[in-house]
Formats: sequence, C-alpha cells, structure tokens
Amino acid sequence: MRILTTALTLGLLSSSAFAADLGAVDEPIKLAINEWTGQHVSTHVAGEMLKKAGYKVEYTTAGYMNMYQAMSDGELHAALEIWSSNVSEDYAKKVEAGGVVELGDLGLDAKEGIAYPAHVAELCPGLPAWEALKACAQTFATAETIPSGRLVDYPADWGTPGADRMTGFGLPFKAVPAGSEGALITELRASTEKKSPLLIVFWQPHWAMSAYDVKFVDLPVGNEECFNDASWGSNPNATHDCDFAPSRIFKAGWSGMAEKWPAAYEILSNYQLSVADQQPMMGAIDVDGGSVEDVVAKWMADNEATWKPVVDAATK
Repeated sequence: MRILTTALTLGLLSSSAFAADLGAVDEPIKLAINEWTGQHVSTHVAGEMLKKAGYKVEYTTAGYMNMYQAMSDGELHAALEIWSSNVSEDYAKKVEAGGVVELGDLGLDAKEGIAYPAHVAELCPGLPAWEALKACAQTFATAETIPSGRLVDYPADWGTPGADRMTGFGLPFKAVPAGSEGALITELRASTEKKSPLLIVFWQPHWAMSAYDVKFVDLPVGNEECFNDASWGSNPNATHDCDFAPSRIFKAGWSGMAEKWPAAYEILSNYQLSVADQQPMMGAIDVDGGSVEDVVAKWMADNEATWKPVVDAATK
C-alpha cells in the first residue's frame, strides 16, 4: 500500500511540475501579425507549435514599426519575424529598458534591396550597376513623378529605405510607398506581363523572386559608416549611399514570458524555419490562393519530424 501511495504521490508531483513548466495555460499567448505573407507563415507555424504544447494562442494584428510598446507592456507577447535591416529604434529602447527580450534567430537567409524584373535590364542598359539608373531615370517616370523616375518603396509603416537610397545616391527618382505587400506583388506582376519599366524595393525569401525573375541592383556593401557618416561613399553630402545592411531575421518577446509561460518561452526561443520550408508556403497562399491556416496545417502534418522535437524538448 505504501508503494502504491508513494507512486501516486510521485505521479501527482510530476503532473504538478509539468503544469508549472507550461505556466498559465488558461491565458492566451498573443503573437504579432504584421503586414507580409512570410511573417504570417512564420507566426502561424510558431502558434500551432504552441497549441500542440497545450497553449491557447491569439493572432493579433500589430504595426511592424510600433508594436514594441505593447510587447513591453505585456499586451503582446512575441513577434516571430523581425528584420534587423528594417527595425525601429523603439525596439532597441524597449530591450534596453528590459520590457522586451530577444528570442534568437529565426533561421531564414535573407536579402533586401533595390530590385527590378529581369526584362527591365533591356529598358535600362547597364543594369544591374546602380550608375545605370542616372541615365535612364526618365524611363521609369510616371504622371505622378515626371520628370523624376518612380521607385515603388516599402509600405510607409515599414520605413523609407528606398527613398533613403535615392537621396543617398543622388538619383532622380521619387519614392512612392506601396500600400501593402500585395501592392508590391501587383506591381511586379503588371510589369512582367506588360514588359514595362519598374524599380522596386523588395526582399528574399519570397516566392515572387523566382516567379517574376526579380534581380537586385548592385550597390556598395551596406555598413554602419555608410548609414551614419555622410563623408563615406560616393555622395559626400548624404548617408545611405550603399546597399541595405545584411539582414538578420530574429524573434523577440515580452520579458515576462519566461516566468508566465516557461515552456512556451523555450519553444519560441528554439523555433527555426528555413527558406526551403517558408517559401513554398508563401507561394501556396499568394499564388495558389490557399489560406494561411490551411497551408500551415498541411505543413505541420507533413513535417512533424521538424517541429515536434522542439515542442517535446520543452514539455517532457
């Protein structure tokens, strides 16, 4: 009888320890949803992993550049795809203040830059060299930008990297913010179908890079001197006369997560997603018309060996 009682006691203690490791499973973990498909994929895969561990998850729409105050306040709990080349100063301030903590790299190999569909090289001889844009700026002009060329920049909420570089290089282009990631894709599609000129700010990994044969303009390697010292580079009167900084893609969360949801904190810290996994899911959504939920559910079912060890390690 004593043996049975001892076994039951140990079982109860083990269950209690397991519950404590999970933390507040009755309260939802709120994950930030930003403005592009790849981020939706990254976030939903992480969210489904948390659900498999026993957590409640809410996907919360948040502005990419200004979500860190909510995260610091514990109203938003994690963001799963932050690009180092395009992160607001507020992020560093909130990390320094202790309200936000980094959760490690996501694992995506990335690049951002000034880009164009391959056929545009025939309309602007000399590409991909950036100097070619000086002579053919008017080729890219539209009614709203003439006599300057038109550059389709990131949506306003993502910052102004295209405008910064047109100023930095002294190029006669007007940067026009796109309304959304979808608007950027529409521009690429229309240009490819009509063989019309287009200069655009874009990034990889993205399914559109191969679908529309997108090429990057060759720019001097980006570095801190270029971003902060006007005397560096080809234009002694402006900064940003260089390429984007090499992009690191990482995760961040509310600093209280480790205490409130210990296993969730471990799962999100160890969570990784490769370009080979993310990019086909993006295509299945944006090209084939699948929903994020359905596409991610299929990936979860087909790739249990990839994500399940991460969940098991945190919960067992």
